[in-house]
Amino acid sequence: MKILITGSNGLLGQHLVKMILDTTSYEVMATSKREPRLVIQDSRIHYYSLDITDGMAVNLLLEKLRPDTIIHCAALTQVDECEQDPIKAWEINVTATRFLVEAAKQINAFMIFVSTDFVFDGIHGPYKETDEVNPVSYYGSTKVAAEKAVAESGLPYAIVRTCLLYGNILFGTRSNVISWVKENLEQGQKIKVVSDQWRTPTYIEDLAKGILLIAEKKVTGLFHISGKDFLSPYDMAMATAEYLHLDASLIEKVDAAVFTQPAKRPATTGFIIDKAKNELGYEPLSFKEGLQKMLS
Repeated sequence: MKILITGSNGLLGQHLVKMILDTTSYEVMATSKREPRLVIQDSRIHYYSLDITDGMAVNLLLEKLRPDTIIHCAALTQVDECEQDPIKAWEINVTATRFLVEAAKQINAFMIFVSTDFVFDGIHGPYKETDEVNPVSYYGSTKVAAEKAVAESGLPYAIVRTCLLYGNILFGTRSNVISWVKENLEQGQKIKVVSDQWRTPTYIEDLAKGILLIAEKKVTGLFHISGKDFLSPYDMAMATAEYLHLDASLIEKVDAAVFTQPAKRPATTGFIIDKAKNELGYEPLSFKEGLQKMLS
């Protein structure tokens, strides 16, 4: 199998590339707009520069490479940036997805699209796949539109929604709630952490495994892939402090209303992952196990 990955410089892209090369015999075509960050010396991987918002470039590259499977990870995921620059957000998250869909149709590739819990309003979480979407941010709206483009394409496809990723980037710097808590507490800095938003935090390797299971089984449809523990960011911060024996008294428990942010966040999302468990054999780590893997 030949797998093309967009956004191969990102947290998920890097882990997918490494996991595919480490555990399968597949060929990987890693694409990103900039120079590759994670360079692995392996004859099965090839790096390509690709601006996914350039429709002609997308068409030409996919026609040349003709991958069996496309895993579309690239996106503008900064929620506030999407709210403040909706044109850029739409171009990257929706228009680029439509370009990939059209190019994939020419070669009849299997399309795996990575989406988010922010397609929901956060009123009735945790959510299963059949629940109705109702985004409260522009970021969420772009992901709903992109999901629709994939689902209505006529292609064999899978949409993978995930929730609050954490884990170590393999090369480069990218902060997440765990690394942010760790760095601040190690420096003796007080932090305010939200206790009235709820998620099912997802360890990055679990998400990569779930996506790879879909690629291998060629299972189609919509899947919620996340961790299994229902936690607030405050819970995550306290667990991080406990595991690292850092001063938890530096963590102040606050409501989301304390922060003024351009984009609204859904209060309670998180996922019911029974479908992924039953149809894919997906089994994520507990949050405690993910924390130990990340910080060990």
